[in-house]
Amino acid sequence: MNYRINPKNGDKLSALGFGCMRFAKDENEVEKQIIYAIENGVNYFDTAYIYPKSEAILGRVLAKGYRDRVKIATKMPPYLVKKYEDLDKIFNAELERLQTDHIDYYFLHMLTDVNIWTRLLNLGILKWIEEKKLAGQIINIGFSYHGGRDEFKKLVDIFDWEFCMIQYNFLDENKQAGKEGLEYAAAKGLPVMIMEPLRGGKLVTNLPKEVYQVWDQAYVKRSPAEWAFRWIWNHPEVTVVLSGMNSQAMVEENIRVASQAEANAFTAADFELFKRVTQILSEKIKIPCTGCNYCMPCPRGVDIPTCFSTYNDREIEGKTAALSKYIMQTSVKSQTSNASLCSKCGKCESHCPQNIKIRDELVTVTKTMEGFYYKPTRLLIKQFMRL
Repeated sequence: MNYRINPKNGDKLSALGFGCMRFAKDENEVEKQIIYAIENGVNYFDTAYIYPKSEAILGRVLAKGYRDRVKIATKMPPYLVKKYEDLDKIFNAELERLQTDHIDYYFLHMLTDVNIWTRLLNLGILKWIEEKKLAGQIINIGFSYHGGRDEFKKLVDIFDWEFCMIQYNFLDENKQAGKEGLEYAAAKGLPVMIMEPLRGGKLVTNLPKEVYQVWDQAYVKRSPAEWAFRWIWNHPEVTVVLSGMNSQAMVEENIRVASQAEANAFTAADFELFKRVTQILSEKIKIPCTGCNYCMPCPRGVDIPTCFSTYNDREIEGKTAALSKYIMQTSVKSQTSNASLCSKCGKCESHCPQNIKIRDELVTVTKTMEGFYYKPTRLLIKQFMRL
């Protein structure tokens, strides 16, 4: 197993992390997979309070003599924290489920924007974090993030975090926090954990035949998954790449790749392969937005690159998945940034290097992504989260 050093504290973390959101149904098989992973060098396991049964299953396995060999990462969902007492209620439940007295890497789960952090500040979270760290119950505090790069940078700067996690893969190089966000966080000395390296499998299954032909014609035979993982590990700024492994074959394959892949190892031929693949996938994209952010900030608060990105994802991930991302990334926050906020002022278009008719495209996004079901769903979520 290859390891990467946490620049904050010197922890030696396996390049491959075990994502525990989608365990296999058979708990005995899950136990075998976890133990095999540990025995073969995986020492970072990522779960969350809201992942069904995940913390409890992981806790039962690690209690069989493996806890001291791994780092546990789990998460506090901010939207379930309505008062100060909720912090301990959730955290203590996690310790009990995981059968441990401390969490090595503790996330604020899906911290959406600065306003959510401000709400937590008003509830007293700084005092709570300090108490848990002094007691040795939280070793490292960080946050996970979905959304645009500008808000990500603000969150990186707003607190002395000890790590963070973003979505990153070869198709999202210029989306969400993107490469710019990755490099920004790393430059601040933060270890960066990566989720969705395969976009939930969408980068390896049901792809256009032309993509498979590119991989088949490569100078070395590798699966689409291996190519995708190697692309991420080629980045020295990346600390851990999570994989939601739910079969023994997947565990073995990913460990093999993680044991071989190195940073800065790609050749010109490798980059050319990914250029060809992304070009093919880009042909399915309706709006040619590169995520450069030159159109930002919008006077009305529209997150233009994110609106376009999630709309384009309909062609690759399907309507339901794209709509879910759209709501999560533009509406599940205290200040919404969805397309229908556009006032058609046109300020954005004068800065777009792609000459996109942004106002017209935002109308298309609004009609497509904000149908009759959008407002009730958004209001229900915001009421639940009290945003």
